[in-house]
Amino acid sequence: MQNRVDISVVIPLLNEAESLPELTQWINRVMVSHGFLYEVILIDDGSTDNSWKVIQELSAQDPNLKGIRFNRNYGKSAALNTGFRETTGRVVITMDADLQDSPDEIPELYKMIVEDGYDLVSGWKKKRFDPLSKTLPTKLFNAATRKISKIKLHDFNCGLKAYDERVVKSIEVYGEMHRYIPVIAKWNGFGKIGEKIVQHRERKYGYTKFGLERFVYGFLDLMSITFVSKFRKRPMHFFGSLGSLSFLIGFLITTWLVIEKVYYSYKNQVARDVTDQPLFFLALVAVVVGVQLFLAGFLAEMVSLSGRRKNEYLIRDNIGF
Repeated sequence: MQNRVDISVVIPLLNEAESLPELTQWINRVMVSHGFLYEVILIDDGSTDNSWKVIQELSAQDPNLKGIRFNRNYGKSAALNTGFRETTGRVVITMDADLQDSPDEIPELYKMIVEDGYDLVSGWKKKRFDPLSKTLPTKLFNAATRKISKIKLHDFNCGLKAYDERVVKSIEVYGEMHRYIPVIAKWNGFGKIGEKIVQHRERKYGYTKFGLERFVYGFLDLMSITFVSKFRKRPMHFFGSLGSLSFLIGFLITTWLVIEKVYYSYKNQVARDVTDQPLFFLALVAVVVGVQLFLAGFLAEMVSLSGRRKNEYLIRDNIGF
């Protein structure tokens, strides 16, 4: 049985060999000064530099450090999901490995979870050292997420977050959904979500691994997580409702055209054939689409009952487990 610790720090990384020694030493100073029992789980997400070698060297010096090495790059969501499964701490802290997140924030984040009773606390980098090309899309992205999720956070994508252990053991993060962990947590019943202004530091080593395409993917993922969270257990409610509405509209239009044709014929008046009217073909399309949507809902219902998404990532090596 694994030993219980106060704090588990989960750090996904990609080609961050230069920053790891300084980061882990900083975390150790903070933990020791506050008397925390802790573990640091470093997830090497397919680095091509010597990050894994550095992790091996650091873990040999500090038994609190653990490492997981993916066989290839799976993405930040995969790294976080894998790290969450291995945590043993009462509180779980996530942070980036590039030294832009300050470990000095950890004690206050821990207090907000343990003493103030928050399920999740997200960092807010109120003052950022990023260019306008990055900060402006981030603001638009956060505004859209706030509007759709009804969660009052300024910075959903901040890597520095604190979680109650129940949250990380209950949620599943896949694809690019790490941006929406507060949304996933809320829709899993963890509604007490807070925010803390945190320090944002300039990048000291290397370069950012994310491009502007992440904002395009981000909005697509937001639509996906919104749909999945609301209709995962009842897809027929979504597809069936749209299908029924489309079928009903098409059926009523077709019925009206037929009645109109019969009426004019009864009155011995000239009337266009039903099949000569463009409206008939639009109605026919609506009927066909309605049937297809209904069948899609039926099939989705069967799939949701018989299967669930599974995340399996090939781990090449690990340390401390």
